[in-house]
Amino acid sequence: MTERKVPLRKCIGCGEMKDKRELVRIVRNKEGEISVDLTGKKPGRGAYICKDTACLTKAEKAKRLSKAFSAPIAPEIYDALRKELEE
Repeated sequence: MTERKVPLRKCIGCGEMKDKRELVRIVRNKEGEISVDLTGKKPGRGAYICKDTACLTKAEKAKRLSKAFSAPIAPEIYDALRKELEE
């Protein structure tokens, strides 16, 4: 039997390539709403980040979510993401 390989994704905070299962997906849907996708199956444009608030802070300072989604990101969204990552 062949083993299924888990795809690698790049963390937008630290820039490291990691196993997709080790990262949290942040998704922007067609309506422009941004949310944490713990299932990895929500429709929309996705970006990945480590389960570490330090990576989220790096991404926020460099405006990497804004670049990934080609849209401005409100500070409240970062606060909500930080709260979800801390749980």
